[in-house]
Amino acid sequence: MKIPAIKKLVETQTIESLRHAEEQLLEEQQPDFEIEGADEGEQLTHVFGAIWILNHMQDHSTDFKTALREFTQKVRVSIN
Repeated sequence: MKIPAIKKLVETQTIESLRHAEEQLLEEQQPDFEIEGADEGEQLTHVFGAIWILNHMQDHSTDFKTALREFTQKVRVSIN
């Protein structure tokens, strides 16, 4: 997971376009836009992260930094 890749998606894509890219990746198709990542798994992680952050920003009227912090905390908890 690379934070700059997630940030780029948050800044350049809509939730709808990210959900479509998620479907394409799950169906082993090439997304309509470039998603950074070493493989499809990492690309999917970046898409999931961007969707979560955009939803969090919208639901809680918060900025990117706050939503990113919440997301990375959830990732850390899930790893431990």
